[in-house]
Amino acid sequence: MIVSVSAVLLQAIVVVVLLRQRTVGIGSALVCGTFGFCLASTGIAPAITEALHALAGLVSLH
Repeated sequence: MIVSVSAVLLQAIVVVVLLRQRTVGIGSALVCGTFGFCLASTGIAPAITEALHALAGLVSLH
């Protein structure tokens, strides 16, 4: 668990740097993809899923 959280934090930093530099390419796409997979394996994944479902519910009402 500690390793996966550290990996998620490191990849989050990399994703933020890539977004701020407006870098788009294969490398940034791979980093974003692996960030998603690592984030899904953490304990916060159910909360993110619930938040996305709530957001989708709000959007579908309008």
